[in-house]
Amino acid sequence: MQTQAVSEPHIAPGAQDVSFLSASLANTAGLTDDDIAILESIQQRVLWLATNIIHHANHVRPNPEGVKIGGHQASSASVVSIMTALYFHFLRAGDRVSIKPHASPVFHAIMSLLGALPKRYLTTLRQFGGLQAYPSRTKDIDPVDFSTGSVGLGAVAPAFAALTQHYAHAHFGDTDARRFIALSGDAELDEGNVWEAIIEESLQDLRNVIWIIDLNRQSLDRVVPGVRAGRLKQIFAACGWQVLEAKYGLRLQAAYARPGGQALRQCIDDMSNEQYQSLIRSDGPTIRKALSEYSNSADIARAIAPVTDAELPSLLANLGGHDLRVLLQVLAKAGSTSQPTVIFAYTIKGWGLPIAGDPLNHSALLSPERMTAFQRLLGIDDAHQWDGFDPGSPEGRWCAQSAERLGLRAQSPDGVRRPHPARPPAITPAAIPAVLNASNLPVASTQEAFGRALLRLADAPGLGERIVTSSPDVSVSTNLAGWINKVGTFSLRAATDYEAGRARALNWQAGARGRHIELGISEMNLFMLLGQLGLSHEINGQILFPIGTVYDPFVCRGLDALIYGLYSGSKFIFAGTPSGVTLSPEGGAHQSSVTPSLGFELPNLDFWEPCFAVEVEWALLEALRQCCDRAEGRSTYLRLSTRPVEQALMQPAIDRLGLDALRRQALAGGYRIRVPARSDPLVHLVTCGAVLPDVLAAADYLEREGVGVNVIHLTRPRRLYEDWKQHGRESQHLVTLIPEDLRSAPMVTVHDGASHALAWIGSTFGQRTVSLGVDRFGQSGSRQDVYRYMGIDTLSVVAAAFRLLDG
Repeated sequence: MQTQAVSEPHIAPGAQDVSFLSASLANTAGLTDDDIAILESIQQRVLWLATNIIHHANHVRPNPEGVKIGGHQASSASVVSIMTALYFHFLRAGDRVSIKPHASPVFHAIMSLLGALPKRYLTTLRQFGGLQAYPSRTKDIDPVDFSTGSVGLGAVAPAFAALTQHYAHAHFGDTDARRFIALSGDAELDEGNVWEAIIEESLQDLRNVIWIIDLNRQSLDRVVPGVRAGRLKQIFAACGWQVLEAKYGLRLQAAYARPGGQALRQCIDDMSNEQYQSLIRSDGPTIRKALSEYSNSADIARAIAPVTDAELPSLLANLGGHDLRVLLQVLAKAGSTSQPTVIFAYTIKGWGLPIAGDPLNHSALLSPERMTAFQRLLGIDDAHQWDGFDPGSPEGRWCAQSAERLGLRAQSPDGVRRPHPARPPAITPAAIPAVLNASNLPVASTQEAFGRALLRLADAPGLGERIVTSSPDVSVSTNLAGWINKVGTFSLRAATDYEAGRARALNWQAGARGRHIELGISEMNLFMLLGQLGLSHEINGQILFPIGTVYDPFVCRGLDALIYGLYSGSKFIFAGTPSGVTLSPEGGAHQSSVTPSLGFELPNLDFWEPCFAVEVEWALLEALRQCCDRAEGRSTYLRLSTRPVEQALMQPAIDRLGLDALRRQALAGGYRIRVPARSDPLVHLVTCGAVLPDVLAAADYLEREGVGVNVIHLTRPRRLYEDWKQHGRESQHLVTLIPEDLRSAPMVTVHDGASHALAWIGSTFGQRTVSLGVDRFGQSGSRQDVYRYMGIDTLSVVAAAFRLLDG
């Protein structure tokens, strides 16, 4: 079982060798031999239930569509021992756990034994309204701490959640969470976002973080090359993690202690993963023959001489990840330093099942015949195949005590036990002010207005102290400098300010009371952090209002983590800025086009693209109200610009509607910033964001040519779209924007983004529509040059309007 190059030491630098533990491990963590026997009995029931959950979904439950339901019996089996050790001994109330995606049946089996999942749900895996394919904190019935499924994300989420807990504790003292544990497969470490998180400096001092790597050496399609394991340990150690491993079980350790045992260990260490996987599925004589071909075969033969041929395969497969004593001993070392801990637990994929170690077992399912034989082997009859333990049995009492220790006693209204019922939020939507009046500049960009609004919010009673910002090394260029100078940066380490007394644009003032978290250049880390900060109320009991900034084109870099946060039900705010080809000198590499589509299409997300400073304030305040609503609220995406805009362009709409009515319309989706002076001929110009001044200039041009123009500014276009989707032509706000007597007129939509993002509005009343937008990669140049190149400049809008009018 090769774990590193032969020339390397057996334990990678930074790892602590805990594989040669004392033979007295029966007393591990105060447990007796009888205790271990009880845990092993529980472990066996967990293995059965997890396997049966998948079997029932695929082979027993009616399946009229005839397609494979799926599930991962082998991947579940490999972590049964780890999860038994966690839930039935190691974990305490307040611990939060991220479960390996393919091990969801093991989690559900354990929750059933602990009384946190009604037994009737065990037959509903991957059924509509039943247990999800992968753990989901918003869709599963039982108490899931972290959603998983997109590999890599669930593994790092607990680390960012731990940082959130440290932040909440430093600012408010009282939190509900304790330790943060991630259980992931070794193949999951292929994901780049894992290493983006590992090297993030903000995560280096989190002693309450424990990662457990299910090192079964198999991925979806192959046996994972063995030389990686040693390298991975070295990387973790170099990044400041405590590295532990549960490599060998007690039986193998005893064999190593016999004469010739060190040769046996060297042989297994140097063996390729492929050969090891093959040998543990072979019979005794085959194994002896293979071991006899090693250079130190005589010593190896002495070490295994007392072992019968029947016992030899199980001896070779006796790994630490399946030995409860070894696992508990290693877990006891976690958190013993000021570092986060990673534990490499060596396991066998499919452990305990007939498909154990088979390189093709990832999605394999036990046949009904094999399942029946497995059931008979365990002595389980059909009438009790879903049962837990008798409450009066040793196992039943152990399960009850474990549920008590984990805080699984409080009943929720739906009858399902939950581990950490959320407190009422410390702030309600009513506590968010309606207006800020933060900016009165005659010319301002939306990005500048955003920075000014944050400064005003910093001192808002009860609210400002719960706002926390973050950025992937673009704080100054996204207008967070004033906020940071005012509130400081958050750090777990005391920092010396070597620039004190010198003139500078940004005063970090790092410390435990700071309210900004600066990250390295990783958009994945930004959205992972925002997602966990936005779940602080649910995980820690302390509501936070996370606000992140990112260059708009690079929202796409963090898209996977953004989706993960939204799927998990997190409530956060992010500003994508600067945006669009309006950032003209930067060229195509820094110009965004498809990001508005994400704002329209991602579930649980609100989207704003304002043009004026006051609209930014309205959007930000509404976003904070959304964060207060933990049940129905959404996260918010603000698409902002650095383009200076004359604020007086808004005045005609203010004069016509009044500021309060204008605000209500902006919140509802948008408003008519210009009404037509004549109705025949007439054209509608619909736009949003930074290109509005050019559209208003086009309206001036058209009106000089005798064309009436109705200019609609969509501040919150998704909200209007959803209103139309729900109410159709009866949408009251849509009727306000496009009155009945104007509906026969054609429409031009203009957007500094993909043209299709606003194209839908022409279909609301069946109007002929031309949609202008950014449908190719950008160029460097002046704004007008680039607008002209994209066809969204004033003359292009005018030309499109005349084409429609000429019909």
